[in-house]
Amino acid sequence: MLAEGSLILLLGFAFLLVLGTPLAVALGLVGAIVIQREGLGIMSVPTNVYTGIARYPLLALPVFILAGMIFERAGVAERLVRFVSALVGQRAGGPAIVAVLVCMFLGGISGSGPADAAAVAMVMIPGMAAQGYPREFSASLIAAAGSTAILIPPSLAFIVYNILVPQASMPALFAAGLIPGVLAGLSLLIPVLYFSIREGWGAESRASEASLWQTFREAVWGLIAPVIILGGLRLGLFTPTEAAVVAAFYGLCVGFFVYRTLTLRLVYQVLVESAEIAAVVMLIIALASVFAHAGSTLGAFDAFAHLLLGFTDDETMMLVMIMLMLLIAGMLLDAISIFLVFLPILLPIMRTFNWDPVWFGVLMTMNLAIGQFTPPMAVNLMVTSRIAGVSIESTVRWVSWMVAAMLLALLSVAAVPELATWLPRRLGY
Repeated sequence: MLAEGSLILLLGFAFLLVLGTPLAVALGLVGAIVIQREGLGIMSVPTNVYTGIARYPLLALPVFILAGMIFERAGVAERLVRFVSALVGQRAGGPAIVAVLVCMFLGGISGSGPADAAAVAMVMIPGMAAQGYPREFSASLIAAAGSTAILIPPSLAFIVYNILVPQASMPALFAAGLIPGVLAGLSLLIPVLYFSIREGWGAESRASEASLWQTFREAVWGLIAPVIILGGLRLGLFTPTEAAVVAAFYGLCVGFFVYRTLTLRLVYQVLVESAEIAAVVMLIIALASVFAHAGSTLGAFDAFAHLLLGFTDDETMMLVMIMLMLLIAGMLLDAISIFLVFLPILLPIMRTFNWDPVWFGVLMTMNLAIGQFTPPMAVNLMVTSRIAGVSIESTVRWVSWMVAAMLLALLSVAAVPELATWLPRRLGY
């Protein structure tokens, strides 16, 4: 049974969300009210705000956001599209296959779903429309493929998960997300090929007029980026936080001296935009620490976890319930917010069933990836729909197919944990 203070914390937070209160404000406000009411020491509020973000691994988050935006503005996506188009060649569904593959590859640079989806959508949607693809389908597909960015390393979601679940190391999480991320991306090829062949979309697609070798030479600087980031991590040349700085510096060098697409004015705009995005994320994390302090001190999260465990003691049924809850939450909140709100509740359940924290982190992130393109609050779909010039409502028909395809990948990883745990174990993480 939840105590009065715990009920005020959880129900107050839910009430503020229903009222449309910004997430950061809802977390901080209800946490501070409960701390004051329960006599937990009001001065713990500023202390927790500071300690919530004063963590070394969190430095990687704003820098990876910056690196992703630098690569986007440097024109890497456009050159990758030309190379992959030449590689895929002329076949039914060719442009859609290119869009999925490029999204997956860019995920290995940016770690951000919306940035990934925006970069590919601006390049691919006009060409796909010319090949007969409905703009609603293209927007849905690229939004779904872009969501793999939070699975394929480096992943901003895994950075936050590592902060909250330190027993799951960041290198292990990065390695664990690779196979499920690729599996999620490739699952999207099922509806792509089905509809492309049935409707004749892209049947007359032409490979790039430039040769494969020429497009490779143009794209090689972008192709090298994930190798530098992940290779450096594997060889121990730098930490994940330092890898973010290396990625940003490498992107600047490519944009200024190789492609010559970046200018000082453009870099200033990128710095401003990335700082705004990072500030919002860091503010949510800081105020979530106040909420977490109140909940853990009162025992609210453990009590709520025991309440859930009271519904069933069957491990499979509990996992299904959690996955459904996360799928619904992913439609309403962004991935980082869901980690901050739900993980304190789910950690006791994870320990009860002795689930591998790395595997569980991958499952959570796959659920949240699906939420990134599932209405109503589908951040990736908002971006691609705006670029395609269509309404989100008009994409629902196609989005449902993408959700079904990616759910197959999710069920595969849930049923076969080795898909997530084999690579980290093989690499010694």
